[in-house]
Amino acid sequence: MCQKKPFYITTPIYYPSGNPHIGHCYTTVACDSIARYRRMQGYDVMFLTGTDEHGLKIEQKAAEKGVTPKEYVDEIVKTFKSLWKFMNISYDRYIRTTDDYHIETVQKIFKELYDKGYIYKGEYKGKYCTPCESFWTESQLIDGKCPECGREVTEAKEEAYFFKMSPFADRIEKLLTETDYLQPKTRAVELVNNFIKPGLEDLCVSRTSFKWGIPVTFDEKHIVYVWIDALSNYISALGYKNEKFDEFDKYWPADVHMVAKDIMRFHAIIWPAMLMALDLPLPKHLAVHGWITFNGQKMSKSLGNVVDPFVLGERYGADAIRYHIMREMALGADSSFSNEIMINRINSDLANGLGNLVSRTVAMVQKYFGGTLPTERESGEFDDDLIETATSLRAKVDDFMDKTQLQNALAEIFKLVSRANKYIDETAPWVIAKDETKKARLATVLYNLLEAIRIACTLLSAFMPTTMPKALEQIGACEKCAGYENCDKFGVLPADVTVHKGDALFPRIDVEKEIEELNSIIKNNEGESEETKALREELEGVAQIGIDDFAKVDLRVCEVKTCEPVKKSKKLLQFTIFDGVKDRTVVSGIANYYKPEELIGKKIILVQNLKPAKLCGVESCGMILSAVHGDDLKVVFVDNMPVGSKIC
Repeated sequence: MCQKKPFYITTPIYYPSGNPHIGHCYTTVACDSIARYRRMQGYDVMFLTGTDEHGLKIEQKAAEKGVTPKEYVDEIVKTFKSLWKFMNISYDRYIRTTDDYHIETVQKIFKELYDKGYIYKGEYKGKYCTPCESFWTESQLIDGKCPECGREVTEAKEEAYFFKMSPFADRIEKLLTETDYLQPKTRAVELVNNFIKPGLEDLCVSRTSFKWGIPVTFDEKHIVYVWIDALSNYISALGYKNEKFDEFDKYWPADVHMVAKDIMRFHAIIWPAMLMALDLPLPKHLAVHGWITFNGQKMSKSLGNVVDPFVLGERYGADAIRYHIMREMALGADSSFSNEIMINRINSDLANGLGNLVSRTVAMVQKYFGGTLPTERESGEFDDDLIETATSLRAKVDDFMDKTQLQNALAEIFKLVSRANKYIDETAPWVIAKDETKKARLATVLYNLLEAIRIACTLLSAFMPTTMPKALEQIGACEKCAGYENCDKFGVLPADVTVHKGDALFPRIDVEKEIEELNSIIKNNEGESEETKALREELEGVAQIGIDDFAKVDLRVCEVKTCEPVKKSKKLLQFTIFDGVKDRTVVSGIANYYKPEELIGKKIILVQNLKPAKLCGVESCGMILSAVHGDDLKVVFVDNMPVGSKIC
């Protein structure tokens, strides 16, 4: 028997200073979906998540509640684990930095780096942000505040140990610029320009001003500071320098570390430097995603804009929430959360698209054949196109999963769902059913639909693991039929397959009612903000215009969420653009001047009230403002302006 190939994927370890919110869910759900997909492919998967439980903020939070730091984090960890169970997260190991084996590993790593001369004692002077557990220089502050969270910083001065970063600068720059370690690679430029080119500063790796942490074995008034402690979890969880586990040689190096952009620097620069100093192999990929934002702000407990995933899941099902956050987030870009976007996505894709396809098909098999198809077949028009779309799907999804582009993988699967729904309209089974001589043709049409559903739902089971087995059961797919190995084949279901009617997979939601009710759960931010409300009314009140009315043009700052080439066109790019209220599709003829990855996350100026027009079959709702000089074209970027700002 062939031995399974190992695959190691990690989330960051989350800081349990408060209960988890939907912002935490994206990384964990994304990693879970990748892990499930790899298991379907036959890999021996190790999926790691956990919590980063030391630090000043935890010490302060525990003191406020009158409990020990360990008692405080124990309760928060229970909530994290409950959420992951609720969201059907299939992690293989959960690490806590308070675990004895992790403490052993961290102390041994610190001592080894010290013995090698990479760690030395000195004095730290500078600015410190307690919530972010980060030190900053004066030049890095924005308006005198932390550049990550925007909160006040304090003066810090204390004896500390430092890790030498400069010996690894050249190797790290090559790692970021000459390999595919960082995904998306477009972020490499900002890291190199902001941190490596100016000269890598040595890293403060111990503290004496608080006690909640791992003691330095040879100088116990010091505790190991957050990044050596936290980052080491990826190898301590495999048994590196401890006796708890013995899987380091099997699973390391990691195939994918997935993190949000606010801790990208630590994983792209500090973690590789640590591994280089330890003479250990580097991870294969670091996948960096954006933030889930609410009204243009990062999801944050301190900002009071957290959405409770337990409440959302109870109302709409964990799978619907899993699908929504993955479908909305393009790797490397932020994703705007709103009640309206979420509910409309559930209705359009899941209820009207996939759910309706399954229920219609099953209902027709029952109505016309009593639930079991006859074995006679008659091929006809439109069959080949559906079959080609279905059988070519797996390879496309594989490619996107290899690139950790989950949004694109889901979009590709739903192209098959859309094609199958169109096939129903093209073949009109209800018309065929009126002709008794066309039973074989009718059976063929319905069988083709069941096969398309089988392939789509099998691949979707990695993303929606609770609902897809129900869908596969309804279409009569046995466990063997619904295997990854059969997703590039057509004709796998028995010719006389029997369907089983079930409950609606994704009931349609009353949008207005649900938006009103769901808004009330957003902490400290009930309903739509006055700013967003005013912006919505202003945008909705702008009349559509033609080119002759260009003097009436309404220009807005918008953010590019996704960008990809338009098929059958060498000049056109298709964008998903957030205008401050909603997403819109825009097509622009700038493919000769920009690569798609160069534009994702950029803020541009959009002619937002231009009358929609179809370009190569894609409806474009707006025009991106560019400047042209001779043969050169430049998009106008306004990265320092808030999304939705009016250009006047």
